[in-house]
Amino acid sequence: LDKALDIVMDFERPTATIMKHTNPCGLASDDTIAKAFRTAYDVDPLSAFGCVIALNRKCDLETANMIHEYFVEAVIAPDFDKEAHEVLSLKKSIRLLRTNQPIGPAYRVREMKTKKVQGGLLVQTDEDVPVDPENLQVVTKRAPTKEEAHSLLFAWKLAKHVTSNAVVYVRGEHAVGIGAGQMSRVDSAKIASFKANEPTKGCVMASDAFFPFRDAVDAAAEAGITAIIQPGGSVRDQESIDAANEHNIAMVYTGCRVFRHG
Repeated sequence: LDKALDIVMDFERPTATIMKHTNPCGLASDDTIAKAFRTAYDVDPLSAFGCVIALNRKCDLETANMIHEYFVEAVIAPDFDKEAHEVLSLKKSIRLLRTNQPIGPAYRVREMKTKKVQGGLLVQTDEDVPVDPENLQVVTKRAPTKEEAHSLLFAWKLAKHVTSNAVVYVRGEHAVGIGAGQMSRVDSAKIASFKANEPTKGCVMASDAFFPFRDAVDAAAEAGITAIIQPGGSVRDQESIDAANEHNIAMVYTGCRVFRHG
């Protein structure tokens, strides 16, 4: 639940995420929270069985009626309409949690994080640093279009919440395929393609760390990806840049990686 809340906290527009085992299997933003939920759930409905849902807007009756159709462990939202609460309360064993405060970037609290290690605790600052669109480094011959750039930023916000190695495919403001937790980055790219519930041609791609080889770019091209966002910083960066140019893929660097290891 905390991880799900952490994800939707990054988005200003109505956004829903579907979580399984601390990884998102769906994410979408839209004009209404009901539309966002519908799209997010459809990203990977098979994996969504027994999921946790986070919404960054009040859960209304339309959204509750859709959630009621599925086996869901818990829902967290700023609040629930009376009618929505009544509908969801009919489900056995579901947990409904309200934050009682708005959810969004302006309300995020930067905190120290702790992780248990042998012999004690590791205490560290929150590494979350928003990416400034103006500071993205275009490294290919072709720069992203305005639409691609918008989707790339959405994809980057998603990728940083996926267990590394993480590769995600995005169209517009919704996830299409999510490749999580693989030891090989190219395998994560292939899983993102395999898990896609719609054609990946025309999607953009985000990687949570640099490409050590060109193979992930080639896999992206095979999937029809048109633009890539990644940190950069590999000693073989030029190989990936050359591959992107060969495939007419626009690629930008953020200059910071967002590994997540549990």
